[in-house]
Formats: sequence, C-alpha cells, structure tokens
Amino acid sequence: MLIMKKLFLILSLLLACLTVPAQTMRDSNYRTIGYVKSDGTIQNANYSTIGHIKTDGTIQDGNYRTVGHLKDDGTIQDSNYRTVGHYKSDGTVQDSNYRTVGHIKSDGTVQDSNYHTVGHAKDVKPSYAAVLFFFNLLR
Repeated sequence: MLIMKKLFLILSLLLACLTVPAQTMRDSNYRTIGYVKSDGTIQNANYSTIGHIKTDGTIQDGNYRTVGHLKDDGTIQDSNYRTVGHYKSDGTVQDSNYRTVGHIKSDGTVQDSNYHTVGHAKDVKPSYAAVLFFFNLLR
C-alpha cells in the first residue's frame, strides 16, 4: 500500500510538471503576442518556437543559434558579447549607454521610458521580458 501511495505521488507530481502552462506575453491591447515556457522556450502567438533562453543565460533563436546573452547582473549582450542593454532589479530597462528605455513593473506590466504601457508579461521572468520587449534579439 505504501508503494502505491508513493507511486501515485510521483505520477501526480510528474503530471503537474507536464501541465504547467506557458506564461503569456501580450501587447498593450492584451492581444497575445507570445509565450514563455518554463524551460525557457519562446513561442510566438501561433505556438511556433522562435527562440530559447537557457538557464546559463544564453539566448538562442529558433534554430539554436546563439544571438545573445543574459548575464546574472542583468547585462544583456549580443552574440559577440557587446552590451546592448541592462535590466535592473527595480525593473528599469536601460540601453548600452544607461539611458532608460523602459520599465517592467512587479505585476508584469511593460512600459516604455515615458511610462506608457507597451505590453504585459505577467509571471514572465522580468529580465526575460526586458530582452523580449526591448532588445528584440529574436527577430
């Protein structure tokens, strides 16, 4: 009986992990523009894979070519390790010259430098939202 309970628990956890939905990215009008899956896979609104953000911060396109890097300190780099921007822990997004280009609020609202809402990325890791909304490394 104990073995059956453990097996049931393991299968339940596995099923729960497999059914975790992707986090939705939306434009300012709440139209779905893409998804970020828990494994870092980036999909467009039609569920086609357009890229990946790996756990080591490597940003890849849909063909697994490295197009950038997201460093632990929030620095965002292109494929040649040139800094293109910065994500700050307070949600500020800056270009390579430290000019503010936007903000990621704690509720996932994405705003431009004038605080106009440009999108929504609720439950998306804020640094991922910064990469996807402001630096367009996955063209």
